[in-house]
Amino acid sequence: MTLSRSHCWLALAAALSLAVGQSAQSGPRPNIVLILADDLGYGDLGCYSAESKIPTPNLDNLANQGMRFTDAHSPCAVCSPTRYGILTGRYSWRTELKRGVLWPWDEPLIEEDRLTIGKMLQEEGYDTACIGKWHLGWIWPTTDGTRYNSKNPIGAYNAGWSQ
Repeated sequence: MTLSRSHCWLALAAALSLAVGQSAQSGPRPNIVLILADDLGYGDLGCYSAESKIPTPNLDNLANQGMRFTDAHSPCAVCSPTRYGILTGRYSWRTELKRGVLWPWDEPLIEEDRLTIGKMLQEEGYDTACIGKWHLGWIWPTTDGTRYNSKNPIGAYNAGWSQ
């Protein structure tokens, strides 16, 4: 099943609550920070569990000042399929990804023409960035520089994020 542009917009609006209580003309647009953390349980953050054994004051402050979601589900238990699902709105196991994790030297999983949250936000005038672990393939060079992406020479891969 492929999501249409309208379904992607609907999912983005629901997931990020861009339209809750605001019209497009009222005030500045909200800042959007999507944090995807591997192996972080619901009760690990203080904002969700007073009994958390891990102090998370900065994440708690972000949660208290922004939107919190209490009924979210990951499309997979490992990083690459989860990242693919969140960024594209598609079920990753229907792609060529049939194993759990992609490495930097693998071919990119997200096609350049695939609609992503990043591309939708860019179309609305947002600046976007991906900071941290990607794990969706990129064909980065190895330490000896022998591997590179034959489709996209060494450099930024345009998967919907600013270069």
